[in-house]
Amino acid sequence: MNNIAVVGAGTMGNGIAHTFAQSGFKVHLIDISDVSLKKGMETITRNLDRMVAKETITNAQKESTLKNITTFTSINDGVKNVNLVVEAATENVDLKLKIFKQLDEVCDKDCVLATNTSSISITQIAAVTNRPDKVIGMHFMNPVPIMPLVEIIRGYTTSDAITKTIMELSETLGKTPVEVNDYPGFVANRILMPMINESIETLFNGVAGVGEIDTVMKLGMAHPMGPLQLADFIGLDVCLSILNVMYDGFKNPKYAPCPLLVNMVRAGKLGVKSGEGFYDYSESKKAEKIAKQFIK
Repeated sequence: MNNIAVVGAGTMGNGIAHTFAQSGFKVHLIDISDVSLKKGMETITRNLDRMVAKETITNAQKESTLKNITTFTSINDGVKNVNLVVEAATENVDLKLKIFKQLDEVCDKDCVLATNTSSISITQIAAVTNRPDKVIGMHFMNPVPIMPLVEIIRGYTTSDAITKTIMELSETLGKTPVEVNDYPGFVANRILMPMINESIETLFNGVAGVGEIDTVMKLGMAHPMGPLQLADFIGLDVCLSILNVMYDGFKNPKYAPCPLLVNMVRAGKLGVKSGEGFYDYSESKKAEKIAKQFIK
């Protein structure tokens, strides 16, 4: 697999494109928006510049990485002659099903279709294609160029051969692939999201404040960042979407999203991306200032 297409130029998509390109793959980065593609390439360039400044790569490697990426606003054009497509669009099941129907129609018959979904059923996505044996989950972690894990999720009919190929491909990216089965939330979010949700419940019930909750988890549980800060980093809308997928999938009330989370998303307080969540990011993207609504 030398030619890769990535659908979606947002946070995850541009990170996946960066990672493949830096490993020597030719990458087609696809998004319907020229603005999104421009922002995505600017992000990749900034991240490469940081790596050059830290002397983890050379300037020549940076330039080579950027030359490996070509942008497209058309899926039909962007997937020509590629061996693998990694979909990294918004975590919305209807949108993903629509994209996979289109990919199945326009991609070469031997092309593998992967999704970066963090919670949606691979089996459900595969069912809208005529190649369910060649549909698989590749759940990269954010930030993609740095985080070593890739969850490899087998759908009900994903073939052994495709799973082996994608596991080996992930290793060529310098990642550690872990194979898991197709159940809501997989492994990472099935464990992470209830913890984040319980942290929000703890705040909602007045047990402790934002800073106190995050400090307990950082200093007492050795987490690199607190769960409320992490929720802001992921995006509260994304957290809500994943919890809803798990709640619908398991019909278990322990996955029901906290009312505070629901209201914050309704109010547009989505975390870092909107400038405010549990913390205020109007002056810095670091979680240094607690949002005013949570200050006692």
